[in-house]
Amino acid sequence: MAIRLGDKAPDFTQDSTEGTIKFHDWIGDSWAVLFSHPADFTPVCTTELGQVAHLKPEFDKRNVKVIALSVDPVESHKRWASDIEETQGAALNFPLLADGDRKVSELYDMIHPNAEATATVRSVFIIDPKKTVRLMLTYPAPTGRDFGEILRVIDSLQLTEYEKVATPANWKDGDDVVILPSISNEEADKLFPKGYKELKPYLRMTPQPNK
Repeated sequence: MAIRLGDKAPDFTQDSTEGTIKFHDWIGDSWAVLFSHPADFTPVCTTELGQVAHLKPEFDKRNVKVIALSVDPVESHKRWASDIEETQGAALNFPLLADGDRKVSELYDMIHPNAEATATVRSVFIIDPKKTVRLMLTYPAPTGRDFGEILRVIDSLQLTEYEKVATPANWKDGDDVVILPSISNEEADKLFPKGYKELKPYLRMTPQPNK
């Protein structure tokens, strides 16, 4: 069955470049990003893994673990890692799952026969500490992923998890946010001491409350 937002992320045990991964145990109390690649030694994915390696301190700062997946074996992954470090200037610093039996790929519906009958499409899953799927993206093969956007979404998810707000179009950490329509003006006066601007009864903007 296809995974939907709000579903519990399927658990699994699979080999990786950092040993056997028991997924839910590995996530622990962190957030997680699981992202897949069609195969090792592919050009766009080489740049993506390098970019994530460069950005790992940003993921760490947000209490987010990152893990990648390809259907090739661990030894292939390790050879590919050398190419990634050589060409992208960053060593692989997160696990790369070796999903040779397609177990994880099938659990997460990562094989789309119309795109590629035997390899995974390039999917992204953001999973929260309760192991709930909070975001899903699937990219076409020629288009590299924007991991700055993935960090932006994580900032939004983590903010809106704990504050009674939503984030507007093109929001970045530190920008004004939207007060949830379910919050009355009387409640808003108490919850948002920095004040708010009512553009419409359903559209009230306030400074980001945790800044």
